[in-house]
Amino acid sequence: MGVRILYFASLREALGSEGEQLELPAGVASVAALRTHLLVRGDAWLALSAPRIRAAVNQVLVADSATVTDGDEVAFFPPVTGG
Repeated sequence: MGVRILYFASLREALGSEGEQLELPAGVASVAALRTHLLVRGDAWLALSAPRIRAAVNQVLVADSATVTDGDEVAFFPPVTGG
């Protein structure tokens, strides 16, 4: 099953993707571990390391310490401004 990962706004542009389905590798059980796993891809993926990039699990804003399990939806996005 894996996790569904979504990328929004400038991340979507930098990565050239709206999202992906990913089987959770062994040892990846938190947002921080997932982010680190994705960062290993290098280049454009380093955009995920920006300190202001936020994450949501199943549409709930979470800290990097939040648990990620099989079947979850994880979204990464930059801060949003209103108008």
